[in-house]
Amino acid sequence: MSLVVQIPVRSLVEHVYSSGSIDSRFRSQSTLADGTRIHQKIQKTYLDGDQKEVYLRTEITYKDLTYMIDGRCDGLLFRHSQVKIDEIKSTIQPLDLLPETGFPVHWAQAKLYAYIYAKDHDLPEINVQLTYVHVETEEKRYLTQTFSFSELEHFLYEVLESYHSFAKLTHEHRIDRNKSSKKLEFPFPAYRQGQRKLAGAVYKTLLDEKNLFVKAPTGIGKTMSTLFPAVKAVGEGKLNRIFYLTAKTITRTTAEEAVSRMRTCGLCMKSVTITAKDKVCFKDETNCNKDYCEFANGYYDRINGAVLDILTNESEMTREVIERYARKHTVCPFEFSLDLAYVSDLVICDYNYIFDPRVSLKRFFEEQKKSTILLVDEAHNLVDRGREMFSAVLNKEQFLQLKKECKGVHKEIFDCAAKINSWFIALKKQTVENEFTLEHLDRNLTDLLGQFIEITERVLHKVNTPFLLDSYFKVNAFLKITELLDDHYMIYGEKSRNDITIKLFCIDPSVFLRQMGKGFRTKVFFSATLSPLSYYQALLGGVEEDYTVSIPSPFKEEQVEVLIKPLSTRYRDRDKTKDEIVSIISSLTTKQKGNFLIFFPSYQYLLAVYNPFIQSFPEIKTIVQATGMSEPEREAFLEAFKDDQKETFVGFAVLGGVFSEGVDLKGDRLNGVVVIGVGLPQLCFERNLVKDHFNKMGKNGYDFAYVFPGMNKVLQAGGRLIRSEEDHGSIVLVDDRFLHQHYQSLLPQEWRNYRVI
Repeated sequence: MSLVVQIPVRSLVEHVYSSGSIDSRFRSQSTLADGTRIHQKIQKTYLDGDQKEVYLRTEITYKDLTYMIDGRCDGLLFRHSQVKIDEIKSTIQPLDLLPETGFPVHWAQAKLYAYIYAKDHDLPEINVQLTYVHVETEEKRYLTQTFSFSELEHFLYEVLESYHSFAKLTHEHRIDRNKSSKKLEFPFPAYRQGQRKLAGAVYKTLLDEKNLFVKAPTGIGKTMSTLFPAVKAVGEGKLNRIFYLTAKTITRTTAEEAVSRMRTCGLCMKSVTITAKDKVCFKDETNCNKDYCEFANGYYDRINGAVLDILTNESEMTREVIERYARKHTVCPFEFSLDLAYVSDLVICDYNYIFDPRVSLKRFFEEQKKSTILLVDEAHNLVDRGREMFSAVLNKEQFLQLKKECKGVHKEIFDCAAKINSWFIALKKQTVENEFTLEHLDRNLTDLLGQFIEITERVLHKVNTPFLLDSYFKVNAFLKITELLDDHYMIYGEKSRNDITIKLFCIDPSVFLRQMGKGFRTKVFFSATLSPLSYYQALLGGVEEDYTVSIPSPFKEEQVEVLIKPLSTRYRDRDKTKDEIVSIISSLTTKQKGNFLIFFPSYQYLLAVYNPFIQSFPEIKTIVQATGMSEPEREAFLEAFKDDQKETFVGFAVLGGVFSEGVDLKGDRLNGVVVIGVGLPQLCFERNLVKDHFNKMGKNGYDFAYVFPGMNKVLQAGGRLIRSEEDHGSIVLVDDRFLHQHYQSLLPQEWRNYRVI
């Protein structure tokens, strides 16, 4: 009996017919909504009796595999007793720049639909049409050919021959993966307290095809507790792919380590880690044009060989492994990792590859989503990240620079940039305040921006500079967000001396996060500081039928000593209380030897305390978080916290910064944490917009804008201390507000047995 491979028509032809170069000038910026709109508009012109979105499926045995090939054909047109397959393709490129005969990959897709239909209806021949439509102008170009059934059958066998090696490799791996997942035992001798409960909650949630919001304490082993049940569900045939989403590089490493541990216990699973393009780019400048980059030039001609090679030889496709194979095959490491995401069992990546409409992995079909789970780590970060993803900014300076750059080079772009620059100047003159809101976006601006996109798309192939390309992408992103504007948004502007900025600010990202996560079997949002749960559930797109679970700390109260110093750290009092803070730090660090981390609400405040501290106590070794630290510098900062420290060592860091979450300093690598202040974000126009929005919604706007995000930073920082059953230490909370009932209610249970100093 032959093995069965299920594959959509589009995936099959895109694999076989990938060719050419990566060229960011010509990458489609049209959204899924654009494509759907164009398709529907064309389909409305069909005659009575024509059919649209026709599901077609066939089964064919080739060599030792049986292929189940399916997909939805855009249109079936019936003309003069003949049938025509219509394949609609929307494009942002001017139609006169497209190949005269169309793209082979599009013909291949249409021909496979034609084969299936002709086979099902015993047709000796069939007509095939490609309909190209420009997204902005809606100009159309029709290309038509007639094929005999034997030609189409021969073509299908050629496609399967090209795909067969890859299909056999991935299918055999899938069988091994499912067997090993089913047999896999929990990869530790025993569950930690609360860990089994979390793993069970995740498994039940995915069985029920629901979503889960989890508040689980630091040190419980959340990564393994969420990954292990997902892996087991793969073995049971409930899942086919796992996404582990996180905002921090360090938590990606934790996920890699968890999968690696399961592999040592017999798991056969392919995992890929996606690293940001700027970090993995081999060139001095991230310029994805074939004329500049040899890794972009001819990328699609070599990528299938690169994918086959790495899948044959590797299971753990980390950044280092991907870079090695990328150099071997001369392919872009970033695009390589994206292509691997579509064929891997587990994808470890940033939130934006799922939730950000501008960079999300769009080639996952609805059928694939139904067998995919999203594990969203440190989910508290997704609120502000979600706001960023669905917001957009433009400023006058961009167009002034563009105007200067294009003067005497390209008149159309120069003129358009000049008009947009003038629009910003007029807005600047008519607004009195430096920060202001707009009730609606001026139609004149959106028209000018639309003209800019149209002109730029026409000339990018001959007038191409990094700045023009950057402007094109920014304007395109801005226009896409204008389509989303509703009561979840505020439009506001900010004036500086020479510039003015307009921001489409997404205050409440919940609807859009829910929409981008739609179709996936299960989403699990988890964090040690998902508190209050109702707040995060509301802003992360949760619905009433979602599951929630809150797991108590597995650690004993005596492992941590919590001290509260009721001292004002408010901005107006900082200068007069900083000497007392120096005394608190010195008292803690001289009373007991060890490693300590002191967290401040701002870098300026940190320096205001650090400088007098080192002057008063030069004998104490210190290290300070710097602004804009590179990855090696961050690693060096953490490595300085040694478990065999012979003398007191104090690290000064910023609350909410890179060292206040996701950092694992076990045992004597960390003996005490001091948190200065309640973490409230700085008062600003944007935060006040959030406050006012939620006040109008009947919520406590100040909590939503300031208190909840601030206290989250406090809990994250304090959570660096107790990471295992063996850890002991002290947490000192410095601020009188920690004794107020409202702030007390946001402290974890294990911190409430505190002592006031």
